[in-house]
Amino acid sequence: MKRNIGIKINLLILTLLISNQVNCQNTLERHFEQIADTIKGNIGISALHIETGESISFNGDEKFPMQSVYKFPIAMVMLHQIDNEKFSLGDTIEIKKAEFIPQAGHSPIRDKYLSGANLTIKEILEYNVSQSDGTACDVLLRLLGGAEKVQKSIHDLGVKNIAISTTEMVQVANDTIQYQNWSTPIAMNELLEIFYEGDYLSKESQDLLLAYMSISNKWFDRRIKGLLPEETELAHKTGTARTYNGLTRATNDAGIITLPDGSHLAITVFISDSYDSQTKREMTIARASKEAYDYWTRKN
Repeated sequence: MKRNIGIKINLLILTLLISNQVNCQNTLERHFEQIADTIKGNIGISALHIETGESISFNGDEKFPMQSVYKFPIAMVMLHQIDNEKFSLGDTIEIKKAEFIPQAGHSPIRDKYLSGANLTIKEILEYNVSQSDGTACDVLLRLLGGAEKVQKSIHDLGVKNIAISTTEMVQVANDTIQYQNWSTPIAMNELLEIFYEGDYLSKESQDLLLAYMSISNKWFDRRIKGLLPEETELAHKTGTARTYNGLTRATNDAGIITLPDGSHLAITVFISDSYDSQTKREMTIARASKEAYDYWTRKN
């Protein structure tokens, strides 16, 4: 009899724990939905606790234009090629003036080296990730054999809901082309998880990319990190479209937050086709990120 009572008590406790977890998850989903209701545009949010695998999303399976977030998977593939000795970080690459993306796109390389440049792959990677340089991105795509081959490398990892279809040169020339380079929020988190778990890249390559994604400045810190405690560690990649007639087709951030207990949260927030101000769009990303941060901080 006592044994049966003990089993019933344990089952009751387990049921209450499961019920509490489901209620908390539903609460976070509702918060994501409430945040989405406040903006003029589309939003996709996915949060994944890497150590436990728990994931909560809103429009997580919807396709969104990545803009410069796609420079992260491109960098991953290049570093994998370096790990396999197809290239070296010290290889010097000629970048001709004809490869500079148009002025409408962001390119510190173009602005600094007016007649062309000779840069190492390590320098090009830093420009691509830390400075979101479109010319650097296209040079990496050229070295890797084109967008289609990079996309295949990502799909071969099991991350299928990402499309890497065009260069920055093509994207800059036509604002609607950016929809061809898309990802779902869930897929981007899957890629962040693969990157962080360290099976795809060597420790040296992983550390280098983490360093490039951890650059902190006032422009990068207004999105995922905008409402988080100042000391929070974040490795991430932003992406932003230009605004035409009040419409911004992409305002994005995707990265890995280190939580107070030392565990890690992959979070992706994509906003597309929005008529809100940049301040409003960035604060929306910050609010969604803070809700996810608070949920797993309390839980852990």
